[in-house]
Amino acid sequence: MLINELSKQTGVSIHTLRYYENFGFFNGVADEKTKTNNYKNYDESLVETIALIKEAKEVGFTLSEIKYLLSSWTNNKFTVANKMEIANVKINEIDAKIRQLKQVKSKLIRMLKDIENGDC
Repeated sequence: MLINELSKQTGVSIHTLRYYENFGFFNGVADEKTKTNNYKNYDESLVETIALIKEAKEVGFTLSEIKYLLSSWTNNKFTVANKMEIANVKINEIDAKIRQLKQVKSKLIRMLKDIENGDC
């Protein structure tokens, strides 16, 4: 399928798909018989790969982390314990971010009270 169709099936923009390709997540295959355009064909299995990338991004993984995870996960390099550790590390990172955001919120609430009281 062409990148346009891949975009429609995954809900990911063509620009983002090209970025993912340049980042090394996958490669399209150019038709060597055709010399008039640079169209590439993409395998149907990429729909699932892109869904995994989207999901991993939604739960807080960076693209670099996702690239490593995809390669290791699909090559069965991870044990169940490895997979659980990866998830637990990400959970701990998210908990730390939540604590940080709560502190920021508290400071902003104090600032609002100072503004209301004319102290600011």
